[in-house]
Amino acid sequence: MTGHYSNPVLAADWSDPDAIRVGDDFYLTASSFGRAPGLPLLHSRDLVHWEIIGHALERLEPAEAFAVPRHDCGVWAPSLRHHDGRFWIFWGDPDHGIYRISAPEITGPWSPPLLLKAGKGLIDPCPLWTEDGRAYLVHGWARSRSGIKNRLTGHRMSPDATELLDAGTVIVDGDALPGWFTLEGPKLYRRDGWFWIFAPAGSVETGWQGAFRSRDFFGPYEERIVLAQGSTDVNGPHQGAWVDAPDGSDWFLHFQQRGAFGRILHLQPMTWDGDGWPVLGSGGEPVAGHRLPVPGGPATAPARDDDFPGGAFGVQWSWLANPAPGWTEPHDGAGLRLACRRTADAHDLRLLPAVLAQRLPVGPVTVEVELALDSTEPGAKAGLAVLGDAFGWIGLERGPDGAVSLVHRFAEQVSTRERDAARPYPAPGGTARLRIEVTAHARCRFSAVVDEPRASGPEFAATPWRWVGAQLALFATAPEGDGPAGAAEFRNFRVT
Repeated sequence: MTGHYSNPVLAADWSDPDAIRVGDDFYLTASSFGRAPGLPLLHSRDLVHWEIIGHALERLEPAEAFAVPRHDCGVWAPSLRHHDGRFWIFWGDPDHGIYRISAPEITGPWSPPLLLKAGKGLIDPCPLWTEDGRAYLVHGWARSRSGIKNRLTGHRMSPDATELLDAGTVIVDGDALPGWFTLEGPKLYRRDGWFWIFAPAGSVETGWQGAFRSRDFFGPYEERIVLAQGSTDVNGPHQGAWVDAPDGSDWFLHFQQRGAFGRILHLQPMTWDGDGWPVLGSGGEPVAGHRLPVPGGPATAPARDDDFPGGAFGVQWSWLANPAPGWTEPHDGAGLRLACRRTADAHDLRLLPAVLAQRLPVGPVTVEVELALDSTEPGAKAGLAVLGDAFGWIGLERGPDGAVSLVHRFAEQVSTRERDAARPYPAPGGTARLRIEVTAHARCRFSAVVDEPRASGPEFAATPWRWVGAQLALFATAPEGDGPAGAAEFRNFRVT
């Protein structure tokens, strides 16, 4: 219906979103974990139609810790704010502490990461600047690193966000709230003289959204559950951002865990009851759709396709670790040339840093790319993969006899080596058009065109990658040895 939207508004893994409005523009960021560049930046004019405009973090710090894939580490649950003419992003790295960066414009230049609070298990930070010039910070805890969970800690912070001014105080103790567990992901706000903390609880797949309010930042806080699955099919609707529209209406963006597709985003209308508490969705349950927050905006969508002009890749892609020189080969034409990186880990894509990945969108979708293997090295290979705790890929490999074959391989979650999913098929020209059909239930059918269309192997069930949804990935490898090993060229990447 014209003037209305349907959920989800972002049907891919935009985990732990935070969003703000600046004038008539909305901006969003999300967890990027161990991928680089990290901290994706999205723009919208209506909170429903989004486009990727870049990243705020070119490389993860400390750089040496992310020279290899660490898919469940890195950037967890960032907070995005606009204050004093600058954009600010705070995030928690569960192994190192709380970082922050800032920039005069959303497109940068972004300052180098500042470690605001060092320590293990410090996650989900969110700042707040009050109308009288004070500044505060709240954060949660990861039990896996600290042994602490279900607590929110508050700090006074210097107004320039260069230091915390106290040792921290537990301002909400989830263990003291009957029935509450895994309290985390706090977002801090002010309204009508109240301090508000919006915080999820109850675990990723089955949790709920809580709201806490107090007249004093350090409490005591009252609490309510303001959004839960109820009678709907939207499991675990929680963790996100309270955003206001230019007309003064309030909205809430949150995720829903959808298996291999990761944490997809829904948008809920938000009103207020007679006691001054927020009411999210329809009576505290998610809605399937609603009127547009801002009608008449452009119908943008996050980029997925790529022609790789000049050998460059688009903003939808990230590496699985901090990149190093020589991973790509720049040139003047179209097509991405990935160097066949020599490695001892070519049998397991999950261990390779030089893998270029983007989010797997909710199916049904068809993914296609053209591949030419430009390597004479025996054992050199390249392909298109669906990558998670388990992975499957289809591509080209040069054999010991110098011939190139179409190959299809996979590895289960518990496997440490890939194995054939189908018999190799001759590809004497060293080229193929690769194809993966992904169903609504994340079942993947692999096929390719060499001399004619060929289906390949059984269906593969995509899996998430710990906290990350499955990724669509491009890669090129070669066995260990000396000297360059050639390259693989990818062209006309399409998701339809």
